[in-house]
Amino acid sequence: MTDVLGQAIADFYYKTEPKKLWINNKYWAREDMPVKVYFRDEANMTKLELMALQLCKGKILDIGAGAGSHVLALQQMNKEVTALEISPLACEVMKARGVATIYNQDVFTFNNERYHTLLLLMNGIGLTANLTGLQNFLQHIKQLLLPGGQLLFDSSDVSYLYDGSVGLSGNYFGEIDYQYQYKKLKTNWFTWLYVDQATLQNIAYDAGFKTEFLMVDENAQYLVRLTLLEQ
Repeated sequence: MTDVLGQAIADFYYKTEPKKLWINNKYWAREDMPVKVYFRDEANMTKLELMALQLCKGKILDIGAGAGSHVLALQQMNKEVTALEISPLACEVMKARGVATIYNQDVFTFNNERYHTLLLLMNGIGLTANLTGLQNFLQHIKQLLLPGGQLLFDSSDVSYLYDGSVGLSGNYFGEIDYQYQYKKLKTNWFTWLYVDQATLQNIAYDAGFKTEFLMVDENAQYLVRLTLLEQ
């Protein structure tokens, strides 16, 4: 797949004629995604993000690290953190920004090490695409967690958007089709998952995880921690 998001991140960082990054969808008008969001410092992060960063412990893996803002914040807290990112260009930017340890890999094939904390913010859990993908992801990360380890991520219940036209990519309303567009580049259409709390709790329990909902913010996003039940 063309590294559209990585190109937008790289152009913004290196000031190489940056343009608007668009997110197309099949249901509403396209949205402008400000690339500067990927370069926020702690002062511009949400309360939910800051809580998640504080809860990170031990060896940490930031999955879908983007331009590295959360990793850099954790490094400044003197925490041991590794960035995992599928975009080669985003990895180059993270290295230039001072991220110490980076893996340029897909999380679904990653099994290099084990960690005390797995972190996915900015609705990073959406990369699982659908409920089946979420089930598979939870099975996969068992081999990435050290004993007593935790998975921290945020998501949101988007059922309020549902009017019969959304969710056509699958049987669940939180499976939404998107496409990145930057300059003349476009990704293939992909599905991103938003999972409501009750559905998540059921899937997590079936996969052998305990669920703790830690915070719900003003935008109806929630922060959740999953830990293995069999510990």
